[in-house]
Amino acid sequence: MNDEQQSLDFSTVIASTVHDMKNSLAMLMQAHSQWLSRLPEPVRKAPEQGVIDFEFAHLNDMLVQLLGLYKLGVNQLPLQPAYHELDDFIEAQLAGHHDVFASRAIVVSYDVDPLSPLGFFDRELVASVLANCINNAVRYARHAILISVSDEAGQLVLTVNDDGEGYPAQMIEHQADYVQGINQSSGSTGLGLYFAGRIAALHQRNGVAGRTEINNGGPLGGGVFRLYLP
Repeated sequence: MNDEQQSLDFSTVIASTVHDMKNSLAMLMQAHSQWLSRLPEPVRKAPEQGVIDFEFAHLNDMLVQLLGLYKLGVNQLPLQPAYHELDDFIEAQLAGHHDVFASRAIVVSYDVDPLSPLGFFDRELVASVLANCINNAVRYARHAILISVSDEAGQLVLTVNDDGEGYPAQMIEHQADYVQGINQSSGSTGLGLYFAGRIAALHQRNGVAGRTEINNGGPLGGGVFRLYLP
């Protein structure tokens, strides 16, 4: 067995393990939800519950990303784009994070450009990117998160903005390094940005590939993540 075969076999074992972990996490989340429903109201709204909700979502997103990156590496993640109503798409993503928003007392709003009511993209892949961005915004937001959808030079732009302290200057300056590969020097794996960049690049039209961008400011003054889809 050559080195390439050994590497593939090991990555397959890791992917299988991650898949099992994701299933176990789903069962744990379901059991916790059922147990929580039997507790008194004050206990269900305890601050610790916010931590549990957030970390459940965070772990699930990381496992989804790891599986996605494995499938990308073995060419088993085909792009399946279709037209989607953007209002419905954003509302569905926010609904999945309702408990986390409530436990963190974060007000979330969204704004879809009426001139761009439809988007052409792979719903599952873009949803996984947006879920990670929302969880990242939840981690750093003080009170508010804004998701906006607009058109820029013929590209669909999904923007996630929070009212936190924003991205570190070094991270913004070297953001291309995260998209091209994992950057260990910053103290962060950069997995979320790397995954988002790979998914964005899969979306191509007329020789233009999708991309990601991070900076600070925006309507809420905090971190701003943008996903460009041609």
